Amino acid sequence: MSTQPARPDVAAPAYDEAEKGTLETEKGQTTVVTLEYKDEKKDLTAVTAKEVVPAPSKAPVKPAGKKKKQVSKWILWKIWFNTYRKLFTFVFTINMIGIGLAASGHWPYAVKYNGAMALGNLNFAILMRNEIFGRLLYLFVNTFFAKWAPLWWRLGCTSVLQHLGGIHSGCALSGVCWLILKVVNNFRNHAAMHDSILVLGTVTNLAVIISALSAFPWVRNTHHNVFERHHRFVGWIGLIFTWVFTILGDSYNLETRTWDLSGRHIVRQQDFWYAMGMTVFILLPWICVREVPIDIELPSPKVAIVRFKRGMQQGLLGRISRSSIMEYHAFGIISEGTHAKYHYMICGVQGDFTRSLVNDPPRTLWTRELKFAGVSNTSTLYKRGVRICTGTGIGAALSTCLQSPNWFLIWIGSDQEKTFGPTISGLIHRHIGPERLLLWDSKLRGGRPDTMKILKESFYGWNAEVVFITSNYIGNAEIMEGCGEAGIPAFGTLWDFVSASPFRRARAWDWTDTDAPLCPRLCSAVNAALLYILYF
Repeated sequence: MSTQPARPDVAAPAYDEAEKGTLETEKGQTTVVTLEYKDEKKDLTAVTAKEVVPAPSKAPVKPAGKKKKQVSKWILWKIWFNTYRKLFTFVFTINMIGIGLAASGHWPYAVKYNGAMALGNLNFAILMRNEIFGRLLYLFVNTFFAKWAPLWWRLGCTSVLQHLGGIHSGCALSGVCWLILKVVNNFRNHAAMHDSILVLGTVTNLAVIISALSAFPWVRNTHHNVFERHHRFVGWIGLIFTWVFTILGDSYNLETRTWDLSGRHIVRQQDFWYAMGMTVFILLPWICVREVPIDIELPSPKVAIVRFKRGMQQGLLGRISRSSIMEYHAFGIISEGTHAKYHYMICGVQGDFTRSLVNDPPRTLWTRELKFAGVSNTSTLYKRGVRICTGTGIGAALSTCLQSPNWFLIWIGSDQEKTFGPTISGLIHRHIGPERLLLWDSKLRGGRPDTMKILKESFYGWNAEVVFITSNYIGNAEIMEGCGEAGIPAFGTLWDFVSASPFRRARAWDWTDTDAPLCPRLCSAVNAALLYILYF
């Protein structure tokens, strides 16, 4: 099951900026809103949409000072030790055993070919983040296991696909360790080793380590441009050094201390082909980069709706940037299907990039034409499901419900029509009937709903098999914990980093709080340490 770190112990807003809304409305008011939008077949169409949720007479008010019901320790453990960590633990443990055997001399093959062991791990780590490989993997699973396979198998497929990053992290860190072992062995045999190989090994090691360290959650979140420059460009430099290091190492004969620059000898070495695979996997996504024309709709100062040409299948995300190689940001894609004339991205104003879309709207953006698949892409595996989202999370959730009549949409936000504009509202009311739609406007209803209550009612009433969640950090944690307690299969947003230090935010209880149960305190402390050490 998909999860995220537990809720922070500091106060946080219930909604992001795009969820706060811009229009105050009286409590309990039921309104009929006339929507205007541009249709692909007609220039202008008027649509009358009525809010379909039953309006409570009073907003639910939580008693002051009442503590939230504690989630069982077992549920917290299952949420924390998700498939990502399971895959990471498995991959990293196997490699550490191999390194231990090689370092002690009990695995001669790994001692002789430790360079191939390092490049093999790095090769597989890069493959896990390759968009083309990911799309093929999702296509295979969706084609052969849709609906007929046992539910436990389909849930497992979704969980593994969503958490491929665990293999990426495990192989990347293991590859660094194997590379360190190779360089250490080279220096141990420095008398017979050529100086150029020693130097290139050290430089390659430094480049790979810097690239890995720059992917730490704290760096990625608080210094995104630093992460991108170092992880990408230092990684590319590391790839060049890897090629030189590999060719020099394969060409030098330790016994005769001579060079064999025969191309035939080099291409027979397995690490040469591992380096070739790394290069291909890195370059492939970049051949899909294009500068494309766009239109930007600004329904409110908090949101930019970016419109692109051509339709898309559901469950995809796209990366966009003002530059061809820098500052790429991923957003969910909204589309009525592959036959549609346009697809859209909802960009909530949160950082410099999204703010620039509002303050200085561009006419073109750079994007990778081949989009990458998200967890929603596996919605075709299930007979029926519930898609719950808050605020700008509608950008990642809406396509699934637009393109499949078997999915129920719950959208919790504030002033959705005013904040997100007629385009998004028009898509919803054109394609999703009231029998599978629940909109909750917290401004109109006077507050947030009892999320788990409406989710349970929708899940069982719709006879669903699974729940997909796209929400903010707090909401995601609450729903995942609630679904875990209720025994509802659920997959949430992957929050692998938070805005503040993990020691302050990434836990349900403060691990220094002596009043908190012991197990969650220990889990939170371990979680925070792993976030730093293992760049989860």
